[in-house]
Amino acid sequence: MDYLLTFLEGIASFISPCLLPMLPIYISYFIGEDDSNTRKALINSIGFVIGFTIVFLLLSIFASSIGGLVVNHIKYIKIIFGIVIILFGLNYMEILKIKFLNKTNMRNMNHKNLNFWKAILFGLLFSISWTPCIGTFLSSALLLIAKEQDILKGIIMMLIYSVGLGIPFIISAILIEKLKNVFQYIKSHYGIIKKISGIILIIAGIYTIIF
Repeated sequence: MDYLLTFLEGIASFISPCLLPMLPIYISYFIGEDDSNTRKALINSIGFVIGFTIVFLLLSIFASSIGGLVVNHIKYIKIIFGIVIILFGLNYMEILKIKFLNKTNMRNMNHKNLNFWKAILFGLLFSISWTPCIGTFLSSALLLIAKEQDILKGIIMMLIYSVGLGIPFIISAILIEKLKNVFQYIKSHYGIIKKISGIILIIAGIYTIIF
Protein backbone atom coordinates (compact mmCIF):
# COMPACT_ATOMS: atom_id res chain seq x y z
CA MET A 1 0.00 0.00 0.00
CA ASP A 2 2.85 2.40 0.81
CA TYR A 3 4.38 1.82 -2.62
CA LEU A 4 1.06 2.41 -4.40
CA LEU A 5 0.46 5.63 -2.47
CA THR A 6 3.91 7.04 -3.27
CA PHE A 7 3.45 6.11 -6.95
CA LEU A 8 0.09 7.90 -7.05
CA GLU A 9 1.65 10.90 -5.32
CA GLY A 10 4.32 11.01 -8.04
CA ILE A 11 1.65 11.07 -10.76
CA ALA A 12 -0.36 13.67 -8.84
CA SER A 13 2.79 15.83 -8.65
CA PHE A 14 3.07 15.73 -12.45
CA ILE A 15 -0.50 16.91 -13.04
CA SER A 16 -0.39 19.59 -10.34
CA PRO A 17 -1.82 22.91 -11.58
CA CYS A 18 1.47 24.80 -11.29
CA LEU A 19 3.59 22.16 -13.08
CA LEU A 20 1.49 20.93 -15.99
CA PRO A 21 1.13 24.28 -17.79
CA MET A 22 4.95 24.50 -17.90
CA LEU A 23 5.29 21.06 -19.52
CA PRO A 24 5.51 22.28 -23.15
CA ILE A 25 8.46 24.49 -22.13
CA TYR A 26 10.30 21.56 -20.53
CA ILE A 27 9.57 19.36 -23.55
CA SER A 28 10.96 22.05 -25.87
CA TYR A 29 14.21 21.89 -23.85
CA PHE A 30 14.34 18.11 -24.28
CA ILE A 31 13.75 18.26 -28.03
CA GLY A 32 15.91 21.30 -28.80
CA GLU A 33 15.74 22.84 -32.28
CA ASP A 34 14.81 19.59 -34.03
CA ASP A 35 11.13 18.92 -33.30
CA SER A 36 11.26 15.52 -35.01
CA ASN A 37 14.18 14.14 -32.99
CA THR A 38 12.28 11.83 -30.60
CA ARG A 39 15.47 9.92 -29.74
CA LYS A 40 17.07 13.10 -28.39
CA ALA A 41 13.88 13.95 -26.50
CA LEU A 42 13.85 10.46 -24.95
CA ILE A 43 17.51 10.59 -23.87
CA ASN A 44 17.21 14.11 -22.42
CA SER A 45 13.98 13.34 -20.59
CA ILE A 46 15.60 10.27 -19.00
CA GLY A 47 18.55 12.42 -17.90
CA PHE A 48 16.13 14.97 -16.47
CA VAL A 49 14.32 12.28 -14.46
CA ILE A 50 17.64 10.89 -13.18
CA GLY A 51 18.60 14.40 -12.03
CA PHE A 52 15.59 15.06 -9.84
CA THR A 53 15.56 11.43 -8.62
CA ILE A 54 19.08 11.87 -7.19
CA VAL A 55 17.94 14.79 -5.03
CA PHE A 56 14.74 13.04 -3.97
CA LEU A 57 16.69 9.93 -2.94
CA LEU A 58 18.97 12.03 -0.75
CA LEU A 59 15.87 13.53 0.86
CA SER A 60 14.46 10.04 1.44
CA ILE A 61 17.65 8.89 3.20
CA PHE A 62 17.46 11.93 5.45
CA ALA A 63 13.77 11.30 6.16
CA SER A 64 14.44 7.64 6.98
CA SER A 65 17.30 8.62 9.30
CA ILE A 66 15.10 11.10 11.14
CA GLY A 67 12.44 8.43 11.43
CA GLY A 68 14.91 6.09 13.11
CA LEU A 69 15.75 8.71 15.74
CA VAL A 70 12.15 8.93 16.89
CA VAL A 71 11.38 5.21 17.07
CA ASN A 72 10.30 5.44 20.71
CA HIS A 73 7.66 8.00 19.80
CA ILE A 74 6.58 6.55 16.47
CA LYS A 75 2.93 6.14 17.51
CA TYR A 76 2.58 9.87 18.13
CA ILE A 77 4.75 10.81 15.15
CA LYS A 78 2.48 8.76 12.86
CA ILE A 79 -0.56 10.61 14.16
CA ILE A 80 1.13 13.99 13.61
CA PHE A 81 2.38 13.01 10.15
CA GLY A 82 -1.07 11.70 9.22
CA ILE A 83 -2.74 14.93 10.32
CA VAL A 84 -0.22 16.99 8.35
CA ILE A 85 -0.85 14.94 5.19
CA ILE A 86 -4.60 15.30 5.64
CA LEU A 87 -4.16 19.07 5.98
CA PHE A 88 -2.17 19.00 2.73
CA GLY A 89 -5.10 17.20 1.09
CA LEU A 90 -7.67 19.64 2.46
CA ASN A 91 -5.52 22.51 1.18
CA TYR A 92 -5.35 20.95 -2.27
CA MET A 93 -9.14 20.55 -2.30
CA GLU A 94 -9.33 24.23 -1.25
CA ILE A 95 -11.32 23.33 1.85
CA LEU A 96 -8.46 24.91 3.79
CA LYS A 97 -6.04 27.51 2.43
CA ILE A 98 -2.46 27.23 3.68
CA LYS A 99 -0.57 30.11 2.08
CA PHE A 100 3.01 28.77 2.18
CA LEU A 101 1.91 25.57 0.38
CA ASN A 102 0.39 27.53 -2.45
CA LYS A 103 3.44 29.62 -3.34
CA THR A 104 5.40 28.65 -6.44
CA ASN A 105 8.92 29.61 -7.37
CA MET A 106 8.73 30.36 -11.10
CA ARG A 107 12.10 30.60 -12.75
CA ASN A 108 12.83 31.03 -16.41
CA MET A 109 15.60 28.68 -17.41
CA ASN A 110 17.32 28.75 -20.79
CA HIS A 111 18.62 25.33 -21.76
CA LYS A 112 19.49 25.40 -25.46
CA ASN A 113 21.17 22.39 -27.05
CA LEU A 114 20.43 20.18 -24.05
CA ASN A 115 22.26 16.84 -23.91
CA PHE A 116 22.05 13.91 -21.47
CA TRP A 117 24.48 15.33 -18.90
CA LYS A 118 23.02 18.82 -19.06
CA ALA A 119 19.58 17.25 -18.69
CA ILE A 120 20.69 15.61 -15.43
CA LEU A 121 21.80 19.03 -14.17
CA PHE A 122 18.48 20.45 -15.35
CA GLY A 123 16.72 17.76 -13.31
CA LEU A 124 18.78 18.65 -10.24
CA LEU A 125 17.82 22.31 -10.61
CA PHE A 126 14.19 21.35 -11.19
CA SER A 127 14.05 19.37 -7.94
CA ILE A 128 15.32 22.39 -6.00
CA SER A 129 13.58 25.32 -7.72
CA TRP A 130 10.22 23.61 -8.17
CA THR A 131 9.94 21.98 -4.74
CA PRO A 132 7.26 24.50 -3.67
CA CYS A 133 5.25 23.49 -6.74
CA ILE A 134 5.27 19.76 -6.02
CA GLY A 135 5.97 20.19 -2.31
CA THR A 136 2.56 18.98 -1.16
CA PHE A 137 2.95 15.49 -2.60
CA LEU A 138 6.71 15.28 -2.11
CA SER A 139 6.29 16.17 1.57
CA SER A 140 3.58 13.56 1.90
CA ALA A 141 5.86 10.90 0.39
CA LEU A 142 8.72 11.91 2.69
CA LEU A 143 6.45 11.73 5.73
CA LEU A 144 5.41 8.20 4.77
CA ILE A 145 9.09 7.29 4.34
CA ALA A 146 10.08 8.77 7.72
CA LYS A 147 7.31 6.72 9.34
CA GLU A 148 8.89 3.48 8.06
CA GLN A 149 12.30 4.11 9.74
CA ASP A 150 13.90 1.90 7.08
CA ILE A 151 16.48 3.52 4.77
CA LEU A 152 16.28 0.77 2.13
CA LYS A 153 12.49 0.83 2.01
CA GLY A 154 12.62 4.62 1.99
CA ILE A 155 14.90 4.59 -1.05
CA ILE A 156 12.59 2.14 -2.84
CA MET A 157 9.53 4.24 -1.99
CA MET A 158 11.20 7.39 -3.29
CA LEU A 159 12.29 5.58 -6.45
CA ILE A 160 8.64 4.64 -6.99
CA TYR A 161 7.59 8.24 -6.36
CA SER A 162 10.18 9.41 -8.91
CA VAL A 163 8.92 6.82 -11.40
CA GLY A 164 5.38 8.12 -10.93
CA LEU A 165 6.59 11.66 -11.60
CA GLY A 166 9.17 10.73 -14.24
CA ILE A 167 7.29 8.36 -16.57
CA PRO A 168 4.77 11.04 -17.66
CA PHE A 169 7.70 13.37 -18.47
CA ILE A 170 9.32 10.72 -20.65
CA ILE A 171 6.07 9.74 -22.38
CA SER A 172 5.22 13.39 -22.97
CA ALA A 173 8.64 14.04 -24.50
CA ILE A 174 8.13 11.44 -27.22
CA LEU A 175 4.40 11.94 -27.75
CA ILE A 176 4.06 15.70 -27.28
CA GLU A 177 2.15 16.26 -30.54
CA LYS A 178 -0.32 13.45 -29.86
CA LEU A 179 -0.86 14.52 -26.25
CA LYS A 180 -1.65 18.19 -26.84
CA ASN A 181 -5.38 17.57 -26.59
CA VAL A 182 -4.88 15.56 -23.41
CA PHE A 183 -2.94 18.39 -21.76
CA GLN A 184 -5.62 20.86 -22.79
CA TYR A 185 -8.30 18.61 -21.30
CA ILE A 186 -6.42 18.31 -18.01
CA LYS A 187 -5.88 22.07 -17.77
CA SER A 188 -9.59 22.70 -18.39
CA HIS A 189 -10.54 20.30 -15.57
CA TYR A 190 -8.17 21.49 -12.85
CA GLY A 191 -10.99 21.74 -10.33
CA ILE A 192 -11.75 18.03 -10.53
CA ILE A 193 -8.06 17.09 -10.69
CA LYS A 194 -7.27 19.09 -7.55
CA LYS A 195 -10.12 17.40 -5.69
CA ILE A 196 -8.92 13.93 -6.74
CA SER A 197 -5.36 14.86 -5.74
CA GLY A 198 -6.62 16.07 -2.37
CA ILE A 199 -8.50 12.81 -1.82
CA ILE A 200 -5.31 10.85 -2.54
CA LEU A 201 -3.50 12.85 0.16
CA ILE A 202 -6.31 12.42 2.68
CA ILE A 203 -6.30 8.65 2.12
CA ALA A 204 -2.51 8.66 2.58
CA GLY A 205 -2.92 10.58 5.83
CA ILE A 206 -5.56 8.22 7.21
CA TYR A 207 -3.44 5.23 6.22
CA THR A 208 -0.44 6.73 8.04
CA ILE A 209 -2.43 7.19 11.25
CA ILE A 210 -4.05 3.73 11.23
CA PHE A 211 -1.11 1.63 10.04
